[in-house]
Amino acid sequence: MEKILRVEFHCHTVYSMDSSNHLPQLLKLAHERGIDRLVITDHNTIRGALRAKEMDPELVIIGEEIMTPKGELIAYFLTEEVPAHLSPIETIERLRKQDAFISVPHPFDMLRHGWHTQDLLDILPMVDAIEVFNSRCLSTGINERARTFAEEHDIPGTVGSDAHSLVELGLATMLLPFFETADGLRKVIRQGKARTCLLSPLDHLKASTSIVMGKIMPWNWDNKE
Repeated sequence: MEKILRVEFHCHTVYSMDSSNHLPQLLKLAHERGIDRLVITDHNTIRGALRAKEMDPELVIIGEEIMTPKGELIAYFLTEEVPAHLSPIETIERLRKQDAFISVPHPFDMLRHGWHTQDLLDILPMVDAIEVFNSRCLSTGINERARTFAEEHDIPGTVGSDAHSLVELGLATMLLPFFETADGLRKVIRQGKARTCLLSPLDHLKASTSIVMGKIMPWNWDNKE
C-alpha cells in the first residue's frame, strides 16, 4: 500500500520575529499531532529550518516565506536562503535555480502582504501552486477567493496553518502520496486532500498571548532551542 503523508506546509519558528515556536517543542508536537512532514517557512531566513532539519531530518522540509515588493512567496526544498525585497521575478529565478517548489501564501489577504490580481497573474506561469487555505485568514472569503482563483486558472493549491504558535500547528494540513523532492511534490500535489480549520477568535487570542510572551522572555538568538 502506498504511504500517505500528512504535510504541514506553512509553519514558523522563533527564527521569525513574530513566532514563539521553539524548535524542540515544535518538533515534538508535530509528531504528537500526526504530522509526517513539517515545512518550516520562517520569514526571509532558512536558519531555523536548517537547524530543525539537523534535529529531525525525516520530519523537516526546509522552506522560506520571502517578502517581495508585490507580495510574499513561499518555497519548499531550499538549499540556499533567498533575501527579502528582491523583485518577484528575481526571487522566483533564484528559487528556480534551486529547483524549489514555489507557492503564493494567503494571496488575497491584503492585511498580510497579499497580491493585487494583475501582479499575481504576471507570476502565475512561474509558480507551482497558490495557497488556497490559510488558517490565519480572518475571513473565510479570503480563502474562498484563493480557491476559486486556483480553479479558474487550473493551478494546484496548497494549504497551511501558518502556525506562529504551538496552538496553531496542524490546523491546515494536506494528505499526499509519498514524495521526497520538489519534483516529487509537483507530481502528487493535485492528489492532495486538504484537512483545514480556521484559527478561532479564542485561539487567535491564545496565539497572540503566546507570541508576546515568547518575545519578552529572554533567549540567546544564536541558540533558540
